[in-house]
Amino acid sequence: MTKTGGNRQSLDALLAELQAIHADLLRLEREFEPRLGDYALHKNSARNLIDYLALRRRDIRQVQEQLAALGLSSLGRTESHVLAAIEAVLNVVHQLAGQEWRAPARRERSVGFAKGKSLLRANTDGLLGPPPRKRGVRIMVTMPSEAADDFELVRQLLANGMDCMRINCAHDGSNAWGCMVAHLQRAKQELGIEYRVEMDLTGPKLRTGSIDPRTQVVKWRPQRDLRGDVTRAAEVWLTPTENPERAPSVVGGCLHIPAALLLRIHKGDSIKFKDLRGKSRMLEVANAHGQSRIALSTQTAYLSAADLLPFTHTSKAKSATTLSSEARVAPLEQSFIVLKPGDTLVLTRGPVPGQPAAYDKKSQLTRPATIPCTLPEVFADLRPKEPIWFDDGKIGGVTESVTPDDVTVRITIAKTGGDKLGADKGINLSKSKIRLPPLTTNDIADLVFVVKHANIVGLSFVRRPEDMVALQAELARLNASEMGIVLKIETQTAFEHLPAILLQALRGRDVGVMIARGDLAVECGWERLAEVQEEILWFCEAAHVPVIWATQVLESLAKNGAPLTC
Repeated sequence: MTKTGGNRQSLDALLAELQAIHADLLRLEREFEPRLGDYALHKNSARNLIDYLALRRRDIRQVQEQLAALGLSSLGRTESHVLAAIEAVLNVVHQLAGQEWRAPARRERSVGFAKGKSLLRANTDGLLGPPPRKRGVRIMVTMPSEAADDFELVRQLLANGMDCMRINCAHDGSNAWGCMVAHLQRAKQELGIEYRVEMDLTGPKLRTGSIDPRTQVVKWRPQRDLRGDVTRAAEVWLTPTENPERAPSVVGGCLHIPAALLLRIHKGDSIKFKDLRGKSRMLEVANAHGQSRIALSTQTAYLSAADLLPFTHTSKAKSATTLSSEARVAPLEQSFIVLKPGDTLVLTRGPVPGQPAAYDKKSQLTRPATIPCTLPEVFADLRPKEPIWFDDGKIGGVTESVTPDDVTVRITIAKTGGDKLGADKGINLSKSKIRLPPLTTNDIADLVFVVKHANIVGLSFVRRPEDMVALQAELARLNASEMGIVLKIETQTAFEHLPAILLQALRGRDVGVMIARGDLAVECGWERLAEVQEEILWFCEAAHVPVIWATQVLESLAKNGAPLTC
């Protein structure tokens, strides 16, 4: 019997298993030792990550149960100091068995609990700057397009706790990005608050291409009560063709009218036209807003977006006149294709804009819906029966056939009444082994701006360690090797290769990981998201790498004002 009253045989078996685990860690460390010279700044972190990988190779659940039964650490929460934790447990269990144990001599001490925490803290400060007062996390804010023209917006964000401005190079352009950074610099001078700037490269993101706006129908209709009487007229925005002004969100339609004619349209004037059904319709001008006008309609109208609409304008002035002209029907929202379960969608290679499905008078399909793909080179890697997702997983399907020029998809996941698929929406191929270059031509061009104006560059859609090598090489070419890097983990492939990606990243200076929950959930499945992001956190803690938790976080709170409670 041992001093603990337990079974000596069980204690010896536990010691043997712990010693085997310890030996595995040391063996993998020795195998990795020749490469440690590549880690000038993160040698301890790289070694600890190797220890963690060695530990994960074994099933330690029985060992954990035995340790817990003895009231000892079950090796949980040891990611940042793996070898030190194993040796601490080995020392205690040897003492329980009445034996002496000494850790083998090594050239360098293992990372202890305090050292692991301090390494993570130092690496976080190096990437994201000093910690803010009174909170332990930084706040990164992605800039909307409006930030380029709105200094006060940027100033308020900085004043209210923004630690890092994030600019997504997939949107806007260098002029807008420069204005955003200039606003931030000005806000810093006024407020005396430090900040960091991260700029995400677009990366080889698969997206839907453009959709022909002429296929869209613009509809406006007044509000009516139960008896059918109009209670509120529909509002229509009349704005100059040459320099359109932004329409208020409440309007039901928008017409672009030549500026010279619009100047002659005043309150009380009428505009008459025929809609798609050939029905005569009239608008009455209510008031002016800048160069634009608000007109009211008590009739429902259907118009074809982007088409020229013939109309007559009748002035109500004393010298009443009637003029004929044309207006351009402007869609109020992005063009889209409606897809329902069972529908066919064809992804195309060419630049021809997408179109909705066409049907004959008997409602028989004459042409399936089409939409271009921004990176059609992936067609070569697709196979039939592979899943495909659109717009953050809102619409799902299965590839039915693949040719060099198109991919036919059968829609399987969508609302019964149909979901809208617009242009510039993400495409996820979670089970396809696609091969794409880590940096596009645009990314390489954008890097020139990024290294001059940002502290951190985000590597979008990283998949393998070779992608990290490519970015590090480009930064070296631009004399920006000291720049911080954030690895955006947003694909199944990236998750599977995360340890190797981290080991490559640790060869550089400051590095962090962003968990892009939206794309990652589509790739791995929403039911696995919590598990996957926890795994990522464990790997990053083992590497002493800070993590940015991003996208699809409390989305219902942002959109609806209240978080989901279940």
